[in-house]
Amino acid sequence: MTEPSTDVESKRRHPRRSPTPEERRRDADRSRQALLSAALDEFATKGFAGARVQDIATNAGVNKQLINYYFGGKEGLYRELQRSWTESEAVFADPDLPLEEVAARYLHAGLADPRPARLMVWRGLTGDGSAADEVHDDATLTQDLANLRQAQARGEIAAELDPGFVRLAVMGMILAPVMLPQAAREISGHAPDDPEFERHYGEQLRRLIRRLGDQAHVGAEPTATTRSATETDNRTP
Repeated sequence: MTEPSTDVESKRRHPRRSPTPEERRRDADRSRQALLSAALDEFATKGFAGARVQDIATNAGVNKQLINYYFGGKEGLYRELQRSWTESEAVFADPDLPLEEVAARYLHAGLADPRPARLMVWRGLTGDGSAADEVHDDATLTQDLANLRQAQARGEIAAELDPGFVRLAVMGMILAPVMLPQAAREISGHAPDDPEFERHYGEQLRRLIRRLGDQAHVGAEPTATTRSATETDNRTP
């Protein structure tokens, strides 16, 4: 009877193949993405100060030393999440789109994954962040205000409204279902993660934003169409 092969013999017959550069890259990408997802969970739940590196690594299924290797530590990981969110914003925050459409896109993103919104609120409540975050916030604010001024020039925002105030108010409407899910359910009869809630709330959000521009043309000379419609209404018994 043949004796079973020893470990040494097995290794000699079947030497372990070194991973190719492409395999190493895929493994690194998987590790990075796992860390980013776990970090978003942790930061959104506990804030920057309360998040623990070990918990992030454990939930990602990797060694915590990889956080330093890939991101330079906890703060670097936090900044990378912000950078990723900024990139995703560029996909749906098109300044050439109507303001109501941009708001609806932000609402959809927030309801689909509320973690970035929760992280934003944590920053506001605790002051989590760094000087680099402040530079990022200033750049975002500058771009958002420029986009809103374009909307105002198109007549979507009344001339007497401050674009900065409009930005804050619209942000509040978008964040409300994520921050106040119980109130959202009581008002609508649907949980914020229910597609029916997004359909109803999104339509109401669009209608409300349209009203922002209703006063933009008050005092303007009525058009022939407007005069005709008004005269018809006045003649109606």
